[in-house]
Amino acid sequence: MVTLDEVLGSGLLQKPSGDAPEALQRQITNYKPLHTFKLEKTRPYQQQYADIYFLRLTKIRPAVEAAASAAWEGTVLGGEKVKRVERVLDVRQGELCWVAGTVYMDMPLKPSILEDVSKDRWISAPTSVGHYYSGNGEDSVMLEDDSGRIRLVGNALQNHFMVTGCIVAVMGTENANGEFEVIDLLFAELPPQPERWSLSKGKKEADSSEDVEMMDASFSGHPRKPSSKKIALVSGLEFSNADTSYAMELNLLLEYLLGEALDPSIQRDELSHITRLIIAGNSISTTAAEQAKPAAAFDTTTVTNKFQPQNKKYGYDSSSYNPVPSQLLDSFLSELLPTMPVTLLPGALDPANASYPQQPIHPAMFPQSRTYMPPPKAGAGKDRDVPGEEEPGWFDNVTNPWEGEIEGWRVLGTGGQNLDDVFKYVESEDRLGMMEAMCRWRCVAPTAPDTLWSYPFQEDEPFVIKECPHLFFVGCQPEFGTKVIHGPDGQAVRLIAVPSFSETREVVLVDTETLDVERVKIVAE
Repeated sequence: MVTLDEVLGSGLLQKPSGDAPEALQRQITNYKPLHTFKLEKTRPYQQQYADIYFLRLTKIRPAVEAAASAAWEGTVLGGEKVKRVERVLDVRQGELCWVAGTVYMDMPLKPSILEDVSKDRWISAPTSVGHYYSGNGEDSVMLEDDSGRIRLVGNALQNHFMVTGCIVAVMGTENANGEFEVIDLLFAELPPQPERWSLSKGKKEADSSEDVEMMDASFSGHPRKPSSKKIALVSGLEFSNADTSYAMELNLLLEYLLGEALDPSIQRDELSHITRLIIAGNSISTTAAEQAKPAAAFDTTTVTNKFQPQNKKYGYDSSSYNPVPSQLLDSFLSELLPTMPVTLLPGALDPANASYPQQPIHPAMFPQSRTYMPPPKAGAGKDRDVPGEEEPGWFDNVTNPWEGEIEGWRVLGTGGQNLDDVFKYVESEDRLGMMEAMCRWRCVAPTAPDTLWSYPFQEDEPFVIKECPHLFFVGCQPEFGTKVIHGPDGQAVRLIAVPSFSETREVVLVDTETLDVERVKIVAE
């Protein structure tokens, strides 16, 4: 990890040379966003959510069954040959078999929509329970399909992350209690991975002929070759007028990206190679000034005054709206955009729809920065399956999750809600392991719509990962983490947990040739 102070070194105060300063030009990244998670502007919500699970099972089960058939075909245990059953209800007691289906976690601490409706909480915000996992033995794992549901038991379940919505094949037998004793289980594994530059048809043959192996810089053992291009990842900026404890670091971050605070040689060798900034969620803080005060600092007259107007339950309340956080973000972006393109993903705290997939933040929130967005086109954005519907602007205001191609690499990223919700299901702190599990489940948001609010899709399930990304990042995480995972067919995926800047003051830089990763810590001393 490199701190900003180390980058600055002693080069801040230099005697100006007699020659005119060299005019530096920031390099341009080949960038093609996909519209996988773009929804139509008019979308109904009357349909049922069960269709999402049926679509997901239909898409992923063939891959799961193929993996299970290859692994368990001809397997003999205790003199009995394992056989496949088509449906969950076809499982027979004492018969060794395997079956594929959708996992459902029955947990008492999980939020219940029926309970919310009965207690008139059905319009409230999503629950913020720290963990659904109880650890007292009351949690149970179910396997279901369109025929029914059966409870899973066995020590094999303890070796894997299990959450609602993931598709799995289990081998075992039904016991006398009507439970399925699991001996082994398998997932779909990583989907097929496209070649580099698969979307960039017009790229020169010479550029696509180089096949660069992804190596972890910490273990490569070779001197690191300077990259021609880098992308910067940051999340959790949380602009607010209530919490000013890291306002100096935000200013330093802006100066660092602009190159205004650095030595000319560092500008030439390092910062001119940062070709794009990706902001992965939570750019605005919703913390009010009153909430930031300690309890003893509240004025008792405001607490006990029963005639004080309360916040409105419905609609717009001008007395509680605070425009300052969005103005600060807009000012930050407007200063940065003239020199660097920006991709902005919304997060849980941002002014976007709460349900997955979150749609882009409305351009009206960026009166200064929206001039760098592409002009709206009539009929654009109606077909989510057509990549490259329009040329992206210098300021690309995108969905969460988001998928695209950067310098030929397929990239998938989210603002963090999917990983935070999976974290609540398991008794583990291994967030990189959960990211790996999502890739091997082939689902970027497995817990939607059970505990992660989502749109009720009926014709397609966009959360299914159809093509394996080369880079998968998740924003707004408590700490930085990265590793490379591999698939059975040679797939390689760089996983990055992007830390929240408001908590860690860290920025992540990714080399666009090797996908090596480094951290830069912004410290104001």
